[in-house]
Amino acid sequence: MAETILVGTASWTDRSLLDSGWYPSDASTPAERLAYYAGRFPLVEVDATYYHPPALRTVEAWRDRTPAGFTFNVKAFSLLTGHPTPARSLYKDIRVRLGDPDGTLYARDLGPEVVDEVWRRFLGTLAPLHEAGKLGAVLLQFPPWFPAGERNRRHVLESVRRCAPLRACVEFRNRTWMEGDGAEETLGFLSANGIPYVSVDMPQGHPSSVPPILAATADLAVVRFHGHSEKWASKKIEERFAYLYSESELERWAARLREFSGRAETLHVLMNNCCRDNAQRNAARLGELLGVTRPVTARPGVAGTAAERS
Repeated sequence: MAETILVGTASWTDRSLLDSGWYPSDASTPAERLAYYAGRFPLVEVDATYYHPPALRTVEAWRDRTPAGFTFNVKAFSLLTGHPTPARSLYKDIRVRLGDPDGTLYARDLGPEVVDEVWRRFLGTLAPLHEAGKLGAVLLQFPPWFPAGERNRRHVLESVRRCAPLRACVEFRNRTWMEGDGAEETLGFLSANGIPYVSVDMPQGHPSSVPPILAATADLAVVRFHGHSEKWASKKIEERFAYLYSESELERWAARLREFSGRAETLHVLMNNCCRDNAQRNAARLGELLGVTRPVTARPGVAGTAAERS
C-alpha cells in the first residue's frame, strides 16, 4: 500500500452540511468548525477557491487552525482552467482597471498580462499553506469543452508549470481524454511529465462523464468521488451531488483502492458528494474500511481572526 493514504471531503462549510447537524452545537464559528473537521479527517479539498480567489488572511487562518500534518488540496480559480468566470469574482483592482465589466468573462477576454497577474496572485496567496507543508496539490479541473489533443496537452503542461513550485494535479471532464485509445495517450503524457492524474467516480452517459479508471501517473495519486445522482445535469449543486454511497459500494471501492494504493507513494481520496453530511459519512466509513481512520483529536487552538470562506 501507499506510504500515506489520506481520506477527506471536498469542503467543510457547505450550507447543507451546516444544516445537517454533523457539527456539534459548540462548533458554531468558522474556526471551531475547521478545528472539528481537522480532528476527524487529515485531508480536505477547498472548492470555494474555484468561485473566488481567497484572501491571504483566510489562507493563513486555514494554516493556523489545523494541526501539523493536515493537508489542503485547493481547487484552482475558474478563470485559470478555462471556465466562465463572473466579472465580480475578479480581484477588485483588476475589475476597476478593466472598466468594471458586467457578466461573465473567459481568460481570452482579459489578455495575457491580466491572466498572468491573476495566476501570480492566486498562487501567491497559497504560499502560507505551501511553506507550512500543508498544501497537497492545486486541483486543475478542466471543463467539458476541453477535449484531448496536442494543443490542449500543451496547455495542461503550461498550467502545471505555472503552479511550480506548488504541486498540481489534473482532472478532466471530457471523456476523450480517457476513452478508448485516448486513455493510454493521456496517461503516458501525464506520466512522462510527472503530473498526478485525478481519477473519478461519477455519473456516466453525460458530456462531462469520464470513466472510473484508477491510474497513478506520479508519486501522488488522487481519487475524487462525485456520486451517481440521477440529476447530474442539474444546475443546483445540492441535486447534482445528492448521493450517498451504500455500504456495498464502499466495500467494493475500498478493495479497489487498497490494490491501487500500491502504485503511488501517497493517495488522496476525496468524497465530493457534498449534500448534507453525505460526504463526511462516506469518508469516515471508507477510512474505516481502508484501515486509515484518524483518531479523534482535541481541537487545536484557534489562531488568527480571519473569516473562513470555503
